[in-house]
Amino acid sequence: MKKNLWGICALTAWVSAVSYAQQSDSTRVNQLDEVVISDTKFAQRKEKSGKVIVKISRESLEQRKGQTLAQVLSTVAGVEINGNQSANGKNLGYYVRGGRNQQVLIVIDGVPVTDPSGISFEFDLRLLAVDQIESIEIMKGAASTLYGTGAATAVINITTKGAGKKALQGQAYFNIGSNNSAAQSTINGQEFNQGFSVNGTSGKVTYQAGVNSTESGNLSQLAPPVGQTYEEDRFSRLNYHGKFGYKVSSRFRWEAFAQVDRIANDYDQAFDNTGTGDTPINTTTSEQTRWGFTPTLSFRKGELKLIAAYSKIVRRYDEFNAWSGTTDASEYAGRSVNVDLFSKYQLTDKLYLVAGTQYQFHDMQTQTPFGAQRREATKFALIDPYLTLVWTTAWGGNLNAGARWNHHSEYGNNVVYNINPSYQLKAFPVKLISSLSTAFVTPSLFQLYSPFGNTQLKPETNLTAELGAEAQFLQKKLRVSAVGFYREQVDSFGFFTDPVTFNSNYINITGLNKARGVEADVVWQVHKKVHLTANYTFTQVDEALNRLIPKHKANIGLDVTPSSRWFINVNYQYVDTRRDLFFDGATFATTAVDLSAYRLFNGLVKYEVFKNQLTLFAAVTNIQNANFTETIGYTTRGRNFSLGLNLNL
Repeated sequence: MKKNLWGICALTAWVSAVSYAQQSDSTRVNQLDEVVISDTKFAQRKEKSGKVIVKISRESLEQRKGQTLAQVLSTVAGVEINGNQSANGKNLGYYVRGGRNQQVLIVIDGVPVTDPSGISFEFDLRLLAVDQIESIEIMKGAASTLYGTGAATAVINITTKGAGKKALQGQAYFNIGSNNSAAQSTINGQEFNQGFSVNGTSGKVTYQAGVNSTESGNLSQLAPPVGQTYEEDRFSRLNYHGKFGYKVSSRFRWEAFAQVDRIANDYDQAFDNTGTGDTPINTTTSEQTRWGFTPTLSFRKGELKLIAAYSKIVRRYDEFNAWSGTTDASEYAGRSVNVDLFSKYQLTDKLYLVAGTQYQFHDMQTQTPFGAQRREATKFALIDPYLTLVWTTAWGGNLNAGARWNHHSEYGNNVVYNINPSYQLKAFPVKLISSLSTAFVTPSLFQLYSPFGNTQLKPETNLTAELGAEAQFLQKKLRVSAVGFYREQVDSFGFFTDPVTFNSNYINITGLNKARGVEADVVWQVHKKVHLTANYTFTQVDEALNRLIPKHKANIGLDVTPSSRWFINVNYQYVDTRRDLFFDGATFATTAVDLSAYRLFNGLVKYEVFKNQLTLFAAVTNIQNANFTETIGYTTRGRNFSLGLNLNL
């Protein structure tokens, strides 16, 4: 492993004297003079931002055809999405800077999205198709000042596709591919992705509507023992989405949106090392409905915006009960309301204020073989006023500082803050960045009010410090960044069983847990037709946080454009050893296991048959057919091929 690690470090160091790109392959980091929104909620030149924000553009997503959202995100420096190489229906784990799912906030079109019925309150990224996304911004670090609960280690800010400039235009795509483990070699189509959309702008009206679907099979979620074959666990996803906007005047516009996302899949029993978890009986569906309204008013010195949204999610499970020999049915339903009113006000030409108030309401109800919970007794609300000052100067200094006061209907009050100074050197093309910020994670409805709930829970709190630099050389053809981080978390949520009474409930864990690391990124425009990217992540965590987090991770990608019609990409990913845990059904003990490091080589070729109209692509993943373990006991993907086309009308 050391030999491989030194090789990675040497290659990363070489590219990093030359390297940058918070994602591998064609997922490119935007130029410093491009626009981001994540650190102020309003458009701002990236040059003025004190954070290293990764922006994955629509063009970059088009160059990742055949990949899931989890696979795209897992190539970003500092981001590990466990399950991205497993069967499509497997649950995903979000590991950013030593954190877990509940510490990563997903925002879609300005709305924070969650699953109120889930134990950890997180949004399920499996619900989204890459082809409905316009762009993604990833901002790491504590960001509760602007975004509230859950923004402890990262905010993943997703913007879905909207209206084009023409009165009527449309897009359609179709992909077919294999879906094999390393032990399989089926070449017939086992994974299908397709969709179409129409959109346009006519006078003051904008509109967009589309449908996306995915179906896959062949893989079992659980990895079969050598010499055995498990039944396939099928997965399907269906997305309906639409937007409608109207420009009332030069100063006032509004947009309404609606989306329905549905997934259905088979699944096996949890891995317990007994070889009995495979079953053809277990099935689950998850359906989320989201709709909202976003009016925007511009005035002489700023802008006022309202984001009002409602969402409902229903998850259903039919699961085999090994004790009774019957099938148990369970349903979990959650509802959320989010209202965020905020404004940007230009105090001077160098200083502006972002001020707002956010209201959130969540409830849930469940029906399981063990009992029911009614939403009337399982709900809470949050109301959070917040304030941020953004100061930019002509001499290179910039400052983003703010605070949020959080009031929770159950646990009371909480305050978080953010201080984010940066400085653009004049003598050298280098920007120095730093930040000190705090975040909070509210206990979920399940942790508060379920049969194992505890209404005395306090919010988990996080503190993150960052220090780094971002530089451009060779007439901005070479960009390099490196950020060191240190994170503390206290009052984490845990599950406790009294060894005497055997009563169980959720608790705040006493003590401090820490994570620290470095994220280095490089992008180099070697030639007008050759583009090289690389990133490296080092993460060290306390033992209490040490599960499924690689200490070292690297991505390297090469894009070649031989002509205006051809595009070729090859990329490499290295994931270091990780610690995992499982309950051993033979010994009735929780067992730790170290998972070996793995490496993946992938490739893609695109050809534009008709300019801006018809594009064909072919891709191969895990070219070497590496046999590795991503999560103990679960299947991972081997070498797979995909073919597809994109049609613009």
